[in-house]
Amino acid sequence: MKAASSARKSSAHHLLFPRAVMLVLGALATGAQAQSLVQLYEAARGFDATYLAARSQYDASLAQAAQARAGLLPQAGLAAAASWARREVSNYGALDGNSNNQSATLSASQPLYRPANRITNDQAELSVDIAKARLTLAEQDLIVRTSQAYFDVLAAQDTLAFVQAQKTAVAEQLAAAKRNFEVGTTTITDSREAQAQYDLVLAREIAAENDLRVKKLALDQLVGRPSVEPRPLAAPVTLPEVVPADPQAWVDRNPGTHPTILQATRNLEIAQLETSKAEAGHKPTLDLVGQYQVARGPMTTLPIPGNVRTNTASVGVQFNLPLFAGFAVQNRVKETLALEEKARSDLEAARRGVDLSTRSAYLGVVSGQGQVRALQAAEASSQSALDANRLGYQVGVRINIDVLNAQSQLFQTKRDLAQARYNVLLSSLRLRQASGALLPEDLLPIDSLLAK
Repeated sequence: MKAASSARKSSAHHLLFPRAVMLVLGALATGAQAQSLVQLYEAARGFDATYLAARSQYDASLAQAAQARAGLLPQAGLAAAASWARREVSNYGALDGNSNNQSATLSASQPLYRPANRITNDQAELSVDIAKARLTLAEQDLIVRTSQAYFDVLAAQDTLAFVQAQKTAVAEQLAAAKRNFEVGTTTITDSREAQAQYDLVLAREIAAENDLRVKKLALDQLVGRPSVEPRPLAAPVTLPEVVPADPQAWVDRNPGTHPTILQATRNLEIAQLETSKAEAGHKPTLDLVGQYQVARGPMTTLPIPGNVRTNTASVGVQFNLPLFAGFAVQNRVKETLALEEKARSDLEAARRGVDLSTRSAYLGVVSGQGQVRALQAAEASSQSALDANRLGYQVGVRINIDVLNAQSQLFQTKRDLAQARYNVLLSSLRLRQASGALLPEDLLPIDSLLAK
């Protein structure tokens, strides 16, 4: 009777483990400084070195594109010179003497017809779109990296909480086995099996604690804040369905504005313009030029002593026609035509890559949702199996290892279920990223699922 009473007491205490798990999770994941996913993303935007480097590259690309317009604008320059000369004439000493010369020249030119310069400017305007697309990709990557780090911490917290709850349950099972052995109702095998399970759980706890520390360090480094505490998912939580529920609809969502496809498209257009620029090597150029010079020096036409000042102004047009450049232009055209074909193939590869990644991401979301439903059913079944094993242990038809295995299976299922929920949320973001539609605003629906 004493052994049965002890077993019933242990079993009744075991029924409280779901509440213990929730208490541990709450202690780990909540607090006055808990922050939402949106808050941490905003912090990462101002601190993450990879994203800040992408922003600086974007600014540099804009400045580089603006440089191409200089080929269409006027050019002006100012030059000045001064010299001193000593003249000595044999047998004509009267002509000997010193002379000083000074001059200042202001020159300007305006391209009137330079097709290569015009094409270069058009290419620069297209490169601005490429710079914007690259920055968009960097922003989308930051959204996914922040979400990944956020949910990695939550998953590590869940794992540690479940391991600690399992340790408590195994410790109570070990204590019950020892008491039952002392009164002679069980063998030493039950105690040793429980002790082995307890030692294994201790090892898992150490690994889980270390993993949590590592995941927290990664999140802190990403957002630039110490001791970040992410808010956990609310309980119970209903994950949103994927809309539209058609992979082709996701593929066709942004075919013209997808950052990856847009980059490849602009690269093709730039390559086509490069061919036109190479062909312009045969064309003439025409510039409007002007010059104004002020010079001071000795008279050169008459032997008049002293210096004179001369002002000279000129305006005209300058024409240049290439006649032969050693077949450089023809070979340059062949090169650009090959590069144009390469850019066309790159565009097709980009389209195929986006199609594949989008469909794969869609299947990942659908598969994850199915896994969540299966694990929810497995959680209920594991709980029933644990209850049945406890009852069987009390009446003597089950041994201690059966109860321990059922406990381990239940905690493992709970951990896998929590991880599967995080994976679904991450997969939904990756689906939007693959389709080119991911925006910071897409974090708001996920924030609404977090505990308040």
